[in-house]
Amino acid sequence: MSAMELGIGSQVRHPKFGKGVVVEADASYYKIYFNFIAEVKTIARDFQHFELIEKKEAEPIAFSLADIERAVENAIKKIPPVETLPKVSMAQKWLKGNMILNPYNPELSNKEVPIATFFHKIVMVRERLRVLEQNINNHEKLDDQDRIALQQYITRAYGSLTTFNVLFADKEDYFKGSGKED
Repeated sequence: MSAMELGIGSQVRHPKFGKGVVVEADASYYKIYFNFIAEVKTIARDFQHFELIEKKEAEPIAFSLADIERAVENAIKKIPPVETLPKVSMAQKWLKGNMILNPYNPELSNKEVPIATFFHKIVMVRERLRVLEQNINNHEKLDDQDRIALQQYITRAYGSLTTFNVLFADKEDYFKGSGKED
C-alpha cells in the first residue's frame, strides 16, 4: 500500500501490531489504534507493509488563514490575564498543615497531603466552574431554559464544595450554593 488516502475509521493490518483503525491523519502520518497492543502508533503514510482491510474516504477539511486567525483570537480571549485572577488566601491556621487520610482497613497505609496542595486544587475547581459558567452564559446555541438548567447544576456543585469553606481566609472567597448565604 503506497501513500494511500485513508480516512478516519479505515482499518488496516500491520505485520507487527496487528489490526488497527485510523484515528487521525495529517499530511505525513496516520495515527492508528492497534487493539492487540491497545496503543496508538504514528505510522508514515508511505509505509509499504500493511494490508488494507476496509477503506473509509478521507474528508478534506479546508481552513483559510482567516479561520485560523479567528480560532487563535478566540482562544486568546478566553485566557484571563494573570492580573485579573483573584488572589485567594488560605486561612492562617492551615498554613504548613497536612491532611491525613486514614483508610478503614488497618492493613492499608495512610495518605498524607499538604493542605496547601489540596487548597490549590479546590481553588482551581472553583475557577474552572466559573469559566464553565461564563461559557454557558455566552454560548450561542443554548436558549435561556438550557442556560438556567445548566446553571442549576453549577450552583449545586458550588453547594457541594461549601464543606471546604473552612480553608479560606476571607468569607468573600467562600463557596455558596443554592441554600442559605453565609
